[in-house]
Amino acid sequence: MPRIERSAAISWEGNVARGVGLVSGDTGSFAELPFSLPSRLNAENGKTSPEELLAAAHGGCLAMSLASELTQAGSPPERLDVHVRIVMDEVPGQGHLVVGSEVEIAARVDGVEQDRFDALVAEADASCPFSHLIRATASVTVRARLNAT
Repeated sequence: MPRIERSAAISWEGNVARGVGLVSGDTGSFAELPFSLPSRLNAENGKTSPEELLAAAHGGCLAMSLASELTQAGSPPERLDVHVRIVMDEVPGQGHLVVGSEVEIAARVDGVEQDRFDALVAEADASCPFSHLIRATASVTVRARLNAT
């Protein structure tokens, strides 16, 4: 795979408690997604957060990795539904840190048995760059179920 570089632009106005930021992808695929401290602390009100964006990035990367593993095994997926929950918590002496990424995958795949599917999920997780990145400082748990098509 060639080197990949992507970027985003972020602006912030105001103090941390009452301010609002905007994040835009330099590709133009998303623009001016608002985020704020309250959106990090559960009062979303239509705003995103860095944690939500990380969850989306991890889930997207893992879905692509699993699709690749399944395809190489001769059983391309019909559908993969991935849900990721990023957990940030206070770590004594270190402040707030991302401490985990919890991944749930539901897959519709023909021609693969559960044991082989589980092995392919583990391989996909092991080769996912975002799983590696998150595991540098936090835990990653992946639960996957194979649904009959």
